[in-house]
Amino acid sequence: MNYRSTRGQVSGQSFESVVLEGLAADGGLFIPEQLPTLPADWQTAWAELSFPELATELIAQFVGTDLSHTEVSQLVQKSYATFDTPEVTPMVQLDARTHVLELFHGPTFAFKDVALQFLGNLFEFFLERRNAQSGGHRLTVVGATSGDTGSAAIYGLRGKKNVEVFILHPRGRVSAVQEAQMTTVLDENVHNVSIEGTFDDCQDIVKELFSRSEFRREHSLGAVNSINWARILAQISYYFYAFFALRRSHGADALPAFVVPSGNFGDILAGFYAQSLGLPVAKLVIATNANDILDRFLRTGTYEKDASVAATPSPAMDILVSSNFERFLWYLARDHEVPSSVVDPEERAARACEILAQWMDRLKTAGSFSVSPAALDAARQVFWSGRCGDAETYSTIAAHYSHEPSYLLDPHTAVGVHVAETLRPEIKALGAHVHSVCLSTAHPAKFSDAVLRAVNDAGHQLDFDSILPAPFVGLLEKPRRCFESENSADAVAQHIVDVAQSK
Repeated sequence: MNYRSTRGQVSGQSFESVVLEGLAADGGLFIPEQLPTLPADWQTAWAELSFPELATELIAQFVGTDLSHTEVSQLVQKSYATFDTPEVTPMVQLDARTHVLELFHGPTFAFKDVALQFLGNLFEFFLERRNAQSGGHRLTVVGATSGDTGSAAIYGLRGKKNVEVFILHPRGRVSAVQEAQMTTVLDENVHNVSIEGTFDDCQDIVKELFSRSEFRREHSLGAVNSINWARILAQISYYFYAFFALRRSHGADALPAFVVPSGNFGDILAGFYAQSLGLPVAKLVIATNANDILDRFLRTGTYEKDASVAATPSPAMDILVSSNFERFLWYLARDHEVPSSVVDPEERAARACEILAQWMDRLKTAGSFSVSPAALDAARQVFWSGRCGDAETYSTIAAHYSHEPSYLLDPHTAVGVHVAETLRPEIKALGAHVHSVCLSTAHPAKFSDAVLRAVNDAGHQLDFDSILPAPFVGLLEKPRRCFESENSADAVAQHIVDVAQSK
């Protein structure tokens, strides 16, 4: 199993190398050179597997010879032992044909724990193995967060041997709980950095640091954002798990339409890969808030940055540019932009890299690019999309809290549920066997201000202490450590150098 960059200048990379490098040297994202073929009997052989067992089977398809099946199993078991339910990602039914897939049962109560607990253990495993062969291998993980990635990365990497982790977050643009989850972790290898700006500014700084080849090499930079392929790989598992759970509860012909709150596109990209591997899926639905670059693309065929980021009740989705969309665009270019007269697979891949690089250059210089009508039609065959405003977010939280049985949504999940409800006629038209499965990305207690506002403004009462997870009690009063930085790659780079010199 080898990997290539979407930009075309790097190929033939092993699973271990793409995990440790994160971002390709040419600025592209790693994708498999070929997708694996699942066992012919996977629908029966895997139907009763536990989540860790199912994740082991799927991840093992992508690691080549870098990990044995036993090693994958051990890493997976260790990763999901930290979750508060043996199901890892349980599914809850809201009504006859709408379900919520709860992805927030990990240590930081966000869906990103599913990937980052695994990625943290992968980093440690690969580094220890390299150091056993020849000492001196370390990794400096640099990541950007709009809230949940940061805490999940920190909890996945805190105390790990041979790893330093620097997490950039936009000052004042994450929830109070999210900020506290990050900055109250005082392990010596954890370094929080607040930036005066937006998540996109933080992400741009990370990409700039990775583009500095000498700095990247000197500090052995590694990526923890969903640009790291292992993040996407780990998330594929819960799509398969939800498929089997739905069929166990609703019959052998039940089919999921996954509705996914989408910011950086990593969560729903895992669904695209699951479908590409052969998972039966009725539809993949992108749910956006007011920062709707993905919804606008599917309506117009033009991928265009807004002038600024809108602050919404769902801050983890307050993103101008969805980095992981580049991976899907590569497949769109290969299959629908490269002329059909090019039949050699490697030539088609190379041409796709060229087209993708041109699109990304236009996005950087002009702020937008457009795909062909054929490519847009193909994208619409895979994805539907919908948009949810702030008022709809609050009203959806209130409606489901007051419903019987009551269910409390976080604002990101509310975006997905609203879009599922808006598209209910279209989803219903897919067949009586199709069920909406909304991915729930965070525990509502992480966004107390938005949840309390939604419930109280609707005239209801909520005893917030009754839903507060035990680790959140007293969290806001704990000691903190955070470095306040200028909004520049140079300033962050100097901080990394200063920390390295102090060790």
